[in-house]
Amino acid sequence: MNIRSSGVLLHITSLPSRFGIGDLGPAAYDFADFLRSHGQLYWQFLPTTPTTGIMGNSPYASWSAFAGNPLLISPEMMVEDGIITWEDVRDAPQGHAAHVNYGAVEIYKAHLLRAAYARKKKSLSTCPRFSVFRENHAHWLHDYARFVTIMDEHPNMIWSQWPEPLKHRHDDALLQWDAEHRDAIEYEEYVQYLFFSQWRRLRAYCNRNGLNLIGDIPIYVTHHSADVWTSPHLFKLDSNGEPTHVGGVPPDYFSSTGQRWGNPVFNWDAMRQDNFEWWVRRMRHNIALVDKIRLDHFRGFAGYWEIPASETTAINGKWIDAPGMELFRIFTLRFGVLPIIAEDLGVITADVRELKQQFNLPGMKILQFGFGGDLTRNPDTPFHHEHHCVLYTGTHDNSTVKGWYVTEAGDQGRNNLHEFVGQCTDMDNVHLTFMRLAMQSVANTAIFPVQDIIGLDNSARMNTPSTANGNWEWRMTKEHLQHPMFTRLSQLTGLFGRWT
Repeated sequence: MNIRSSGVLLHITSLPSRFGIGDLGPAAYDFADFLRSHGQLYWQFLPTTPTTGIMGNSPYASWSAFAGNPLLISPEMMVEDGIITWEDVRDAPQGHAAHVNYGAVEIYKAHLLRAAYARKKKSLSTCPRFSVFRENHAHWLHDYARFVTIMDEHPNMIWSQWPEPLKHRHDDALLQWDAEHRDAIEYEEYVQYLFFSQWRRLRAYCNRNGLNLIGDIPIYVTHHSADVWTSPHLFKLDSNGEPTHVGGVPPDYFSSTGQRWGNPVFNWDAMRQDNFEWWVRRMRHNIALVDKIRLDHFRGFAGYWEIPASETTAINGKWIDAPGMELFRIFTLRFGVLPIIAEDLGVITADVRELKQQFNLPGMKILQFGFGGDLTRNPDTPFHHEHHCVLYTGTHDNSTVKGWYVTEAGDQGRNNLHEFVGQCTDMDNVHLTFMRLAMQSVANTAIFPVQDIIGLDNSARMNTPSTANGNWEWRMTKEHLQHPMFTRLSQLTGLFGRWT
């Protein structure tokens, strides 16, 4: 990310589609073409691991750090590949074109995928591509499939509540489970084969046409996940498999009790014993899928806020040093130059800055944060930007720019913005003002959520942290792609030397 360039943030689920949710089908290819025709180098999206309504459909709360989300598998691509028929796909879920109805989509996609497996089941044992896929992903795939099938037969239970032989992964119990659930396990593996087959084709198409993909890795994994069940010794758990300590952030100006996320924290001493192999595999897996990786909560690799699991808030946590220097040295030995964007937001201390600088990783700036308080001391104000960073008008966790201006900026933020740009800005043109500010910034890379390009209000917000409902649902419509602001995006991309 050493050249001036720009890109767009849009999660896969937010693509237009007649199947109730964006997917890896024709609309993804069309959007890739659209971005390149408008001079954009990057398409950024959120994690693509499985989601569930139990966890609010959040892509940051998955039961696997490696698996792909079955909801993103394209029915149209399956038809084109002869796996299912047009007759199979006719009863697509009906709903609002601008929102995902996850419940309806889950039922519909499961029906299609089971139909696909039923047709291909007999030939899978002689399918060389399926065999190679299973071999290449053996370090996680079979245990993931086991986890999902056990979970399906023990609804409303987390893995630490399963029968003891399964909870503690006794060999005889797992072998018996495999024998009794062979088809169900093979089905889950086949679904993953379909996902990664479609993903590989989409990425190859994007790269051939000069578009780079930016993925996203959450630092922590969910307690109820195949990863924790498979490798409990790598996390701080008690003998029953329950977390002894969980992650979060300390109290601050925004929250007097901090944030208690509930994810089990890593047992870094145990991870060190095999040179952090779990993390190496996770990084290798993601490098094979995307061109750049946003590493969420980067500061947690230098030091993290550890909270006793018995606590209901984050108040009584404490800072614990993390072996980021060791881990990233191993990453460098294995992968060379690291394709990582460090999400260095929040409480950033000297050790975090040292870790980022040691491995020459670009950090992040959020333009919405740049107009509060004393601008001379605000690190997100444009005149404090640096070349080696990625500038966002906002992220999935922020208001849209229009929403920020109306509901969050306050009089001080609005006045600071007006003084900074030398003219009055209002709710109807603030998105254009932000686009110009980001494009003309010295930051090498500027990324724009689609909502901020076309000036949508907070009804199009992707996520409101600490709320349970209505998140991760927003979708772009085909009409949005005709918005004249995309022409303006092209013009400003060229004007400020970011066209690639």
